[in-house]
Amino acid sequence: MSDAGAIQAKIDALEAEMARTQKNKATNYHLGTLKAKIAKLKSELVHGSGGKSAGTKNAERGFDVTKSGDTRIGLVGFPSVGKSTLLTSLTGTRSEAAAYEFTTLTCIPGTMKYKGARIQVLDLPGIIEGAADGRGRGRQVISTARTCNLILIVLDSGKPVTHKKIIEQELFSFGIRINQQPPDVKYVKKEKGGIDYQETVLQTKGMNVEVARLICKEYKVSCAQFILREDITVDQFIDVIEGNRAYIPVLYVFNKIDAITIEELDILDQMPNYVPISSQHKWNLEGLMEEIWDRCNMLRIYTKPQGQMPDYDEPVILHSEGNPTVEEFCNRLHKGIMAEFNFAWVWGRSAKHQPQRCGKDHQLCDEDIVQIVKKVASN
Repeated sequence: MSDAGAIQAKIDALEAEMARTQKNKATNYHLGTLKAKIAKLKSELVHGSGGKSAGTKNAERGFDVTKSGDTRIGLVGFPSVGKSTLLTSLTGTRSEAAAYEFTTLTCIPGTMKYKGARIQVLDLPGIIEGAADGRGRGRQVISTARTCNLILIVLDSGKPVTHKKIIEQELFSFGIRINQQPPDVKYVKKEKGGIDYQETVLQTKGMNVEVARLICKEYKVSCAQFILREDITVDQFIDVIEGNRAYIPVLYVFNKIDAITIEELDILDQMPNYVPISSQHKWNLEGLMEEIWDRCNMLRIYTKPQGQMPDYDEPVILHSEGNPTVEEFCNRLHKGIMAEFNFAWVWGRSAKHQPQRCGKDHQLCDEDIVQIVKKVASN
């Protein structure tokens, strides 16, 4: 049996033991240890012998596609769900589409322009069950998906639930946490002092000092400080120790809605993070693009050279869950601007009056206009 086969056999045995174990307070510590062992073995299976520190030594690298534009989104899904047709509809890039499976065998990039932003769209080959273990070039597909700002899981409306769960599991196995935020846990390795475990919030999902120590023992972490600032699960605690998880927003794009009834569409409509489309008939593509814009947290900031009209054709695109500052805007233009920055004139929703003289910490809003004034060189 190959190394990968032996590791998978160990994982299967541990998962079978977990399934047999009843969940209660008495078995909580045992289940925590089993979860840590499974996570460690899966990390070894994906990244090679050495876990997360081994990098891509033994794992397959993603497709070599140069990142371009203001943001990158990836189309992930089973073969023959309409990803290639969707890429063509969004970007105009031709990706071979046919009625048989595995038409796309490599990553096809395209660029769509929306609200002045250039968004790179990657049509990834169809993934199959077992992709995270290397089946059907799955590791290459998911490695490339990790580099995206947003993942679109494209599903056939006729069979959504089965495909959705399989793809979610494959992404989870490869360390992608969909529609989640990193746990609010401070983790600092130390040279001495043992395990310092603190909670600022009551833990109700299975975490306590004994579980933390058992997991740390499994990962050979002997001295570290943990401060849990939110109620987390054992799996989230393991993610913190692994330290290589990617937290990526996901939209479920249900394609081929022209082939289902209104009643079936009403059932799908109850799902969160879902957009119904028909890429062949170009139904609801505008709604999809608006959702992409919102999920990528993009803002448009227009530049205004002194004595000229604002440049409304080429906005500067900033990513921010909150409101970006003038300093972030300047650094997006050029890293050297802040060395000569004096102040900025700002027009728009963030300004108290039009224009407002602002410093580098002023927070900008979508579609603000900014004029930068540099320091005058003294003789």
